[in-house]
Amino acid sequence: MHDPSAQRKPRIAISACLIGQNVRYNGGHKASELCRAKLEAHFDWLPVCPEMAIGLGTPRDPIRLVGDPGHPRVVGTRHPDTDFTTPLRAYGEHMAAELDDICGYIFMQKSPSCGLERVKVYQDNGHPATQGGTGAYADAFCSQRPDLPVEEEGRLHDPVLRENFISRVYAYADWQQVLAGGLSRGALVRFHSRYKYLLMANNPQAYRELGRLLGTLRREDDPNEVGPRYFSLLMQALRRCASRGTHCNVLQHLSGYFKNALSQQDKDELQQLISQYQQGVVPLVVPLTLLKHYLRKHPDPYLQQQAYLQPHPDDLGLRNAV
Repeated sequence: MHDPSAQRKPRIAISACLIGQNVRYNGGHKASELCRAKLEAHFDWLPVCPEMAIGLGTPRDPIRLVGDPGHPRVVGTRHPDTDFTTPLRAYGEHMAAELDDICGYIFMQKSPSCGLERVKVYQDNGHPATQGGTGAYADAFCSQRPDLPVEEEGRLHDPVLRENFISRVYAYADWQQVLAGGLSRGALVRFHSRYKYLLMANNPQAYRELGRLLGTLRREDDPNEVGPRYFSLLMQALRRCASRGTHCNVLQHLSGYFKNALSQQDKDELQQLISQYQQGVVPLVVPLTLLKHYLRKHPDPYLQQQAYLQPHPDDLGLRNAV
């Protein structure tokens, strides 16, 4: 069965304050219990603090976003004539090129350098605009790496968003291994086959579109040209979180593989659990556990490779809450 824990630990960049480094403007940190207690065992952290990197010491005067929320500037709170926009953006572009071995990035929310969304952007009247902005470093970094899974620590406390993000991190790590082994037409098709049902759950429309893309792949087409385009479309599609409805659609597809192997009683039990999941009575892990039990009893090579059945290590317990 597809086992992401067999891979080396994915490397994830993370705002340094979230792992307890004293890099904040006040000399403190914002250590994340979620990251340190629940995720740390599974990932290789790469801590980054752009404010320290551009020469701002600690403690230091705080900074904030000002001006147009779509294109804000970063200035000192006490000394607004000091503009840090250019160095922060330049460092973001530099790190986007430098960190070529990471599989994801966890940013500090609400930060004028690292926040991904809804960061306060102050106006001339001293009040923040209704529309929030994006931290200068994060904006520059993400513009250069649009396919990389990124998320704010605060949003990871939502079980659905957390499961989605970590699924994408492991998919990204899997793709990196494919590239390391040399991208061939066969390798591309095999990768897509592994992610067929995960893609169907997250984005049924993209599932059909990517299937057509690879279905029209000709022998003379260069996989090194098609591959990056395919993977970019895949990562954008996986950003959409699966719903109970789309999960149930996939569960029904998977149960169809056992229609000739199970007794009517077993089929009824499986359908009951799928229905209970759709109604919110049980979490996703319940029908999936029974499906994987049947798969061990009645092996199917195509199903055994499916990332959907185990997109991340089971001991993370991510599907116990979705």
